[in-house]
Amino acid sequence: MTLTEKLLPKLHEWKPSGRETWAVDFEPEGWAVNLTADHNGVVGTLTWELKLTRTVAVPPGLSVKKWAEQIEARSSGLMERIQLLEVDTGRSEAILRSDTPSQKGDVVAYYEIQLFGTDTALVRRFQANRKLGTKREQIAFPVTHEALMKLVGDITE
Repeated sequence: MTLTEKLLPKLHEWKPSGRETWAVDFEPEGWAVNLTADHNGVVGTLTWELKLTRTVAVPPGLSVKKWAEQIEARSSGLMERIQLLEVDTGRSEAILRSDTPSQKGDVVAYYEIQLFGTDTALVRRFQANRKLGTKREQIAFPVTHEALMKLVGDITE
């Protein structure tokens, strides 16, 4: 079984009572999943943050840039496609963001995936008001379980 095949049934059982973090290690698959959400229902989750941590040796030849490029090429589960924005090889970090942020009036919202080395990925959503020039703020985002599994697969496979 794949990580997503094992993750989905466990996710259906989780019922947070407000913003909570659900942490599960999937040893044979080599990943730890930390999902912080405000709500988890039958079909989807109101997600605050998804953190995926590799718990096995990094595949040979994998760099943070190569991992980011793989995620960019596969990403299709979220409302917006994800593109590689920046790679800092010195710090071994990368940032991927929505290629076209969604916009409602003057407010824009976008997904951001931060990679820390070749073992940790952090997924969040942010919004900002362009007209007011406000600082971006993190927001919770609704995502179906199917789309969440696609995202997990895009990052971990």
